[in-house]
Amino acid sequence: MAKTLARVLEVPFSMSDCTPFTQAGYIGEDAEICVQRLLAAADYDVAAAERGIICLDEIDKISAAKMSHGKDVGGEGVQQALLKIIEGTTLQIQAKHEKSASGRGPNSAASNHPTNSTQSGGNMPPTSSSGTGNAFLPPAAKTETYNVRTDNILFIFAGAFVGLQKMILNRISKSSIGFGAPIRSSSVPSSSSSTFSLNPSQDQPISLKPNSPEAILFSQHIPYYTPPPPPSSHTQTNQGKKKVPEEEDETHHLNPLDLVQPTDLQSYGLIPELIGRIPVTAALAPLSLPLLVRVLTEPRNSILKQYTQLFLLSGVELAFTKPALREIAKSALGMGTGARGLRTCCERLLTDTMFEVPGGSVKYVAVTAKVARK
Repeated sequence: MAKTLARVLEVPFSMSDCTPFTQAGYIGEDAEICVQRLLAAADYDVAAAERGIICLDEIDKISAAKMSHGKDVGGEGVQQALLKIIEGTTLQIQAKHEKSASGRGPNSAASNHPTNSTQSGGNMPPTSSSGTGNAFLPPAAKTETYNVRTDNILFIFAGAFVGLQKMILNRISKSSIGFGAPIRSSSVPSSSSSTFSLNPSQDQPISLKPNSPEAILFSQHIPYYTPPPPPSSHTQTNQGKKKVPEEEDETHHLNPLDLVQPTDLQSYGLIPELIGRIPVTAALAPLSLPLLVRVLTEPRNSILKQYTQLFLLSGVELAFTKPALREIAKSALGMGTGARGLRTCCERLLTDTMFEVPGGSVKYVAVTAKVARK
């Protein structure tokens, strides 16, 4: 998403992984390397780099670790190094800008004859007797210093933050001590159960029914909470019976990460100085079942189009039914790996077919819901 944003705004973009970052003076990459990569992405144009976008991924991996002895050079030390860069400062970046060979200047025409050669009127310097020296080596690229201000650079931090949901649910959930108090269960909340149940051990969205105690609790903590729309009018079938659309059968999903507060990030391991310099926080919810079906079919280079083209190379036409697409999306949703699970499901489903069908008499392959459930 950040790369698409940079392409739309026509600004340079750089992405760096925070995992190898260490404090200055220790083995590893310094935090200033992210600005150097942005400068290289801008073709060493300082003016363009000063209005670019830097995305720092895996920011949760540099959370402060509780160490009994020693110094946390890969956690809190990196966070402190990022403070001035985010706040706005002038960094001196030393880089070797390799120029193209075409721009050799006005003496490029006489490149075949060195300046000190006899054909150009000069005296050839004596070479070393060892034979290791070479008087015709091109000069090495000169190290240049660039002063880059980071005031107008947009910094985007991204991370998985595994376990942050548990901290949020522990903060907003009521205590289960006392008579008549709601009981917190470790099982997944079900629609038939009337007891208050949240599962903080799984980093998955919570499926809630409208007007349930859990949904009311989330609506009290989310200031921009919008209740789900009421059920629309049922469609009429040919037999005159009412049919409920499939979208109405799905429960409403709420992401506990929408309730994140600076205190939760501080408890996770980020220092307060860094949290204060990140004014906007946004949580990305996992893909739902309808979205997985769209990812499976709508992109220009979708997985279904790739497999269809792969079968066409062998003269076989591949087709999927709509219930089969839904079953594949359900299997990927159960894996918990997001859209990457779609390829795993399709590979398991079509591996045997890809080896058996080519070279035979089969010309058409149809994947139904019954086959997708296996």
